[in-house]
Amino acid sequence: MVRLATVFSGIGAPEQALKQLKEDVEIVFACDNGERELELSYEEIMEQTKMFTDEERVSFVNDLYKKTNKENSVKKSYFANYDISEEQWYEDIRFIDGKKYFGKVDVLVGGSPCQSFSTYGKKKGFEDTRGTLFFHYANLIKEMRPKVFIYENVIGLKTHDKGNTWKRITEIFKELDYDVYDAVLNACDYGLPQIRQRVFVVGFDKNLKIKDFSFPKEQKLKKKASEYLSPKVDLKYYLGKKGFEWVTMKEKHQGRSRVNRDVICCQTANQQFNWTGDFRLEAPTDEMRKDSRIHIGIYEGEERVARKMTPQECLRLMGFKKFKIVVNDQQAYRQSGNSIAVPVLKALFKQIFKYISF
Repeated sequence: MVRLATVFSGIGAPEQALKQLKEDVEIVFACDNGERELELSYEEIMEQTKMFTDEERVSFVNDLYKKTNKENSVKKSYFANYDISEEQWYEDIRFIDGKKYFGKVDVLVGGSPCQSFSTYGKKKGFEDTRGTLFFHYANLIKEMRPKVFIYENVIGLKTHDKGNTWKRITEIFKELDYDVYDAVLNACDYGLPQIRQRVFVVGFDKNLKIKDFSFPKEQKLKKKASEYLSPKVDLKYYLGKKGFEWVTMKEKHQGRSRVNRDVICCQTANQQFNWTGDFRLEAPTDEMRKDSRIHIGIYEGEERVARKMTPQECLRLMGFKKFKIVVNDQQAYRQSGNSIAVPVLKALFKQIFKYISF
């Protein structure tokens, strides 16, 4: 059994990957604030709760999030798709007591937002990152001592602050007494027709004495994006005249929209809204001709209609299978675009399992 913990958990790409691999998984905990922000700073909360137990502090923070009157839509999606209790869910990574989970987690997965490290001192060490979300991720590793951790982020992290951020991150991971390996992996090299490059760091507890880890080999892409599409979708996803012209005319979209790609570009949090992202052009049906909302235009000499990809199609193009959508379209698009490509994680887990068993 793999004892898994995730932070910045999103809609559970690691959980989905292990599920597809038919691995026996225990979710120790998951954590995501659902893109909500608190008015109180970390320091202010710690000051107000300095006499609290760790459990009382977590409860206090949960109440602060409730008072924002904003739903955690990420949590809603996560709970609809995975076996987890309220006690296993955290709203905020900053207030997780990792010591509570010492020796109880095999794999920790997460990828903190890229924040500037340049303002946090000059020692270039672990304490130098205090105040960043990365610090809290690293601190969990320090306190929990998982056998393996996986850290994922955008490739821009490597060049952020002239490379200083990346240098700091790798130094800190090694300070934590882990053997650390990193690589840039592209989703289209692991069976998914999407150009999505991300940097992955895999760390093994030095006590495991794993010195020769290699990342999974690239695979030849065999599928096209069209194979992930539904044969028929709701007419609400088809565009009117302004949208049609935007996504089909380069002088208007200036590279922000693409149509009928065999390999789609990287999905993002704001895809499909404001006609940004990958779209499909199709021949109009009689039903579409009767719908005044839908514009029938000419593209490359033929009548065509343009549509958004549906949230379910976007999830498929991230590698998710049998995933329940329980949020509105805008949230579903964001959650898909913010996730990790599942086939990449599947390949990575399979490679890790060659070196260590649980």
